[in-house]
Amino acid sequence: MSDAAQPTAAEVRAAAEAVKTALDRHLAAVERRSGEEDPAVYDAFNELAAAAEAYDELLYDRYDEVTPFEIPGEDTLPPYTGPEEPSALSVLIRRDYAVAEPQRLMAQARRVEAADEEGTGAETSDTVHGALGLLFGEFEPDEIASRHKEFGLEEGDSTLWVTAADESAEPGEWLDAPFEQVDPQRVVCRFDVSAVFDEEFDDEDDEDDEDDDEGGDGGLAELEEDLDADLDPDLDEDLDEDGAAARLEADRDR
Repeated sequence: MSDAAQPTAAEVRAAAEAVKTALDRHLAAVERRSGEEDPAVYDAFNELAAAAEAYDELLYDRYDEVTPFEIPGEDTLPPYTGPEEPSALSVLIRRDYAVAEPQRLMAQARRVEAADEEGTGAETSDTVHGALGLLFGEFEPDEIASRHKEFGLEEGDSTLWVTAADESAEPGEWLDAPFEQVDPQRVVCRFDVSAVFDEEFDDEDDEDDEDDDEGGDGGLAELEEDLDADLDPDLDEDLDEDGAAARLEADRDR
């Protein structure tokens, strides 16, 4: 970054003061909290996180220095404000797939068509979108999730949200727009599955493997040295002598 674009020392100082102020407000909100999920504490937390992030960026831009604070991401859910004893629930599920093997997908759809004695005769399995319609119409989503490879699909990210409601929705009320009226503050729990998490674990495993590789040969060498040290040199000589005597005796027998 050029000198002209760098923040001034005064701006960095002002950002530090903003962190101090936000920290005081957060502590005051915690001291006055009305429950485990007080909205005032939640708001103060967000203000403190934003102030700390701004200060961290300015500090780095001006002095090439960082803070020890880890700023949380914005994918966390807000505090739950729904009913304490929900009388109704909605389960929101999204699963992403990639069509990895279109031919396998259409072959499975043709099997469904062949087994349908009341079929219309329309060969909808000859296209990918037609095959998808047949398979998802024939099998439950959970069965497709467990057998996705059989259908030529590759799993992507998935998420499941359980939301609480005061009462059940009227039949047909939300079918046209099932996810438009989701209130994040009524989410009871949420479960995410993503390749991103696997990549993070893979990175950690790679680091562990590298550490093992660095000391792996040394450990093997030490083991070999220990085994060599445990062997009695006199025993080796006796074995060599016995072996030579046995070979001489065999030669005489010939």
